[in-house]
Amino acid sequence: MNKTLLIAKSEYLRRVRSKWFAVATLAVPVLAIGVFLLPMIAFSAGDGVDRVAVIDDAGLAGPLAEALGGRVEVEVSDAPLDTLRAGLLADDLDGVLVLPEGLVEGDGEAEVRYLSRGGLDAGDGVRGAVREVVRRARAGAAGASPAALAAYESDVPLRLVTVSEDGDEADAAIGRFLVANVLSLLMYLAILVFGMMVMRGVIEEKANRIVEVIASSVRPFELMMGKVLGIGAVGLSQLLAWGALTFGLSLAAGPLLVAFVPEAAGDGGEAPFGPEAIGSIVDPGLLIAFVLFFLGGYLLYSSLFAAVGSAVDQESDAQSLQTVVILPIMIPLLFLSFVANDPDGGLGVFLSLFPLSSPILMVVRMAVTDVPVWQVVLALVLLAVAFVGMIALAARVYRVGILMYGKKPSLAELWRWVRTA
Repeated sequence: MNKTLLIAKSEYLRRVRSKWFAVATLAVPVLAIGVFLLPMIAFSAGDGVDRVAVIDDAGLAGPLAEALGGRVEVEVSDAPLDTLRAGLLADDLDGVLVLPEGLVEGDGEAEVRYLSRGGLDAGDGVRGAVREVVRRARAGAAGASPAALAAYESDVPLRLVTVSEDGDEADAAIGRFLVANVLSLLMYLAILVFGMMVMRGVIEEKANRIVEVIASSVRPFELMMGKVLGIGAVGLSQLLAWGALTFGLSLAAGPLLVAFVPEAAGDGGEAPFGPEAIGSIVDPGLLIAFVLFFLGGYLLYSSLFAAVGSAVDQESDAQSLQTVVILPIMIPLLFLSFVANDPDGGLGVFLSLFPLSSPILMVVRMAVTDVPVWQVVLALVLLAVAFVGMIALAARVYRVGILMYGKKPSLAELWRWVRTA
């Protein structure tokens, strides 16, 4: 067997048999589902009924209680404001509302008082209900009939339809934007984590002098490529396992979420995260493209991480050099919202074709719009060409770096290694 494949096989088996691999493979999907579900369940469980005292000089307490429904208990009070404030501080009340005389006529302003420790959304429901009730009262005072008010406040059904050459379909922009964010973040983390794994592996072997023994029977290029391919196979295996486990856990999480939050059920009472719901926003072609761009992005950046690892004696020395590699991975995230909002614009198309940013931003474009096939193919070809050029440079640094000890090299010295190796 080819020496590169032998090294790749050794790296792969050594890492997938470790406890770290098993724990990370199981823990990440569970944590991801938990992070998504727990806030929804906690928010629903903690949504108790607030008690709000109202100083009602505008005569709006009745309509206000009706507008708030059962969410807030409204108590009309004649007590002085200071007394109610003391009750608020003593937790006897959850809020104090002042509706001054003349509010309907446009004189004075309503005031809602909540505790400062009540959170950012304290009083949101009361503020919205007050605006609704006052506007309705002002419209009535201006001569609007109840029928006119009901017509003004009635819902207006509006359906968005996305038109493309493949046909018309109901718009799912929010779902697609969510998918684009999740996939881009996953791509960034995967390239960074597994690229750093390559760098740490090189540093560890160099520090233990193992690399000197291996280099006596294997060419440095074969050693570097074997490590890159082996860890890349580990990353691909883990991503596929995460995808399968997350899909399975999502199917189980839907009924669990409905049990705690009945409002999460669909119009027909079906649980969320069913196969049809997931299939409506996740296209199989997008998942295939995600795998291909992950492989391209990983191979491109991991060769640079291997070069950085070979140039230093310990991980702390690699911080300044690895920043040069990490920055191009982070910059596409800054353009994520821009590309998602204008996926067919000139800058969005360029960034999705540019090899250093295409692994993240082409996937984002494909999640939010129909990207021509030739652009996807061109991006993959440019990524492959960039990888060939980058691996040639990285191999020259790696060839010199793995046998160099002592002073940490500068970027100028690394460039001299590239020219002389």
